[in-house]
Amino acid sequence: MAISPFSQIPMDKKRNIAVVGHRGAGKTSLSEGMLWIAGATDRLNRVDDANSVFDYEPEEQKRQITLSTSIHHYDHDKHRVVIADTPGYTNFLPDTDSTLHVMDGAVIMLSAISGIKVQTEQVWAFADNYAIPKVAFVNKMDKEHADSTSIIAEMEEAFNVHALVTQIPIGHGDDFRGVVDLRTMTAHTYTRDGSGKDTVIEIPAELKEEALKKREEMIELIAEVDDALTEKFLEGDELSMHELADGIREGVLLGAFVPILYGSAYHNMGTNMLMDFINRYFPSPNEHSPATGTKPGAPKSDDSGESEERERTEEAPFSGFIFKTIVDPFSGKLSVMRLYSGKITLDTPLYNSTRGARERTGHFYLLEGKKLKEIKEAGAGDIIAMVKLKDAHTGDTLCDESAPILYPPVPPVNACLSYALTAKSKADEDKVPQGLTKLMEEDPTLTFERNAETGDFLLSGTGQLHIEVSVDKLKRKYGCEVVLTAPHVPYKETIRSSVKVQGRYKKQSGGRGQYGDVWLEFSPLTCGSGFEFDNAVVGGAIPRNYIPAVEKGLIEALSKGFLAGFPMVDIGCKLYDGSYHNVDSSEMAFKVAASMAYKKAMESARPVLMEPIMDMEIVVPEENMGDIMGDINSRRGKVQGMETKGKSQVIKAQVPMAEITNYANDLNGMTHDRGLFTMSHSHYEELPPHLVEGVIAKVKAERG
Repeated sequence: MAISPFSQIPMDKKRNIAVVGHRGAGKTSLSEGMLWIAGATDRLNRVDDANSVFDYEPEEQKRQITLSTSIHHYDHDKHRVVIADTPGYTNFLPDTDSTLHVMDGAVIMLSAISGIKVQTEQVWAFADNYAIPKVAFVNKMDKEHADSTSIIAEMEEAFNVHALVTQIPIGHGDDFRGVVDLRTMTAHTYTRDGSGKDTVIEIPAELKEEALKKREEMIELIAEVDDALTEKFLEGDELSMHELADGIREGVLLGAFVPILYGSAYHNMGTNMLMDFINRYFPSPNEHSPATGTKPGAPKSDDSGESEERERTEEAPFSGFIFKTIVDPFSGKLSVMRLYSGKITLDTPLYNSTRGARERTGHFYLLEGKKLKEIKEAGAGDIIAMVKLKDAHTGDTLCDESAPILYPPVPPVNACLSYALTAKSKADEDKVPQGLTKLMEEDPTLTFERNAETGDFLLSGTGQLHIEVSVDKLKRKYGCEVVLTAPHVPYKETIRSSVKVQGRYKKQSGGRGQYGDVWLEFSPLTCGSGFEFDNAVVGGAIPRNYIPAVEKGLIEALSKGFLAGFPMVDIGCKLYDGSYHNVDSSEMAFKVAASMAYKKAMESARPVLMEPIMDMEIVVPEENMGDIMGDINSRRGKVQGMETKGKSQVIKAQVPMAEITNYANDLNGMTHDRGLFTMSHSHYEELPPHLVEGVIAKVKAERG
């Protein structure tokens, strides 16, 4: 029987949480453990066994990493929890960002082995951007060299937060067998059978002194969030269990501290206590301030007076935000939406305020990993998937047309790696664009376009793995194979000297001939000026109707360059004299004359090759900074500045595009997958003379 989420689950019993962290921190294992304990799955699925309900795509199973956010739900202790298992690999973090945009809480996975990584810092920043309450789950306490204390200090230093230690581990590594709950002062031990069941025992004697000390520190930090608790604590009165619980919840919601829990996701140890924590201390959907957007068509500014709000209740007008799209070649498009307000049924009219279009409701579902559970209605706080919406895309707002609102989308992410793409066979040529269009519907960080300057069809993404996975999906889902090659660098040409030349075209072959005569002055312009044409002819030396032909002839000639056929830019051309013939002159003759003048001018105007320079921002661990800076210098780059960001260093540099066409792979190798970068076009600079011959030779070889 279909479940009606909003009628059977009270709003204050709903929770929407995302599990986030760096790659390999154990996010999927923890999420699987939650489902198993709650009875949402009939067995404890594992990534290693390729049977995870979250990592169900073949590309994920092959690589044993999460590549795309997957959503499931479970019921635990009269609460419904929607859980999003998110990617931790750098290339796919934009999907994590988009997911956190609509979530009410975040479980930050910290590894007791590897500590804080760059990706940890990124997902933490995402959560901060949306003011999402957090809890840190220190995983892998069962592993050798697990460190339960330095990871806390590392977290506090990296994120400038207070850690609320609510547990202490019982043992480390092979000896890890449970935790001491400092609020209840009880010990919870586990077996390693994956059942997730705990046995409550007395606190081991060797931990009692530490537990009392840590509990006192915990109470002191909790008391600081509320004046009444502070006063009671300072007077030496004992805080009750209820007061401690209320204090923890208030501190979590305010972001006054980040609670710390310990466990082993693989063995399902400590998972049940995290689930209890989520129920008790994380907010329900209606505990946030009203959802804020703008009136459709209004300036998106708080100062414009056109802002719009929605109370997060079922009584408010319906509104929702599509934060993810899933495209299946057989079942079609699924639009995954978070309902912020109101409620919908199968006959509720929908209005896409982003695109000004009406939508038919159709069927909608609860997500259970790859599977879908059809429902008949949904309300504020629910996350659902809707099928076959005609005009809806990721980032769109759906709402009640009589009470329109437009929610802001997640800012787009610029691609940092591009490959030239060609179909492997003639039969695939038509299928490739269609398949890529569907992939881009799912993944807004993927782009496919033709570079007008080089003629390359460019597939661009956030990194090497991102591109590889996209190509694998293209083959599996849409049956087309492609070949990837390094893209051509869009060099340009310009001149360094001014020169005056004559271009004279005369042809007589019986009957009417051809005659055009121009005097032109070519001059270099400042970078970015493009092409400027100046008609300075006086006295009718050239009739006005032939002047446009001269300009057109120059534009055509400049588009092919002189040294290597690259477009000629930043050049000015003044037409100041010439002559014509009453019978033989024509537009074609003056176009040819202009082209002849151009070729003659280039022989003495000192033409040079210009290469594109990219602005780069590279985030790396501090210990890699020296290697990265040395590498930038070896690539003819120039470091523009450095700054500290948490435990990482941010290097700002300008580097020639030709030197970084494969930088994503190189950076991963130098930092062991702990670095990331963004880049954008800055300007053009003259290619050093010693490299010109090589570029020209390469171009001539490619063009035969």
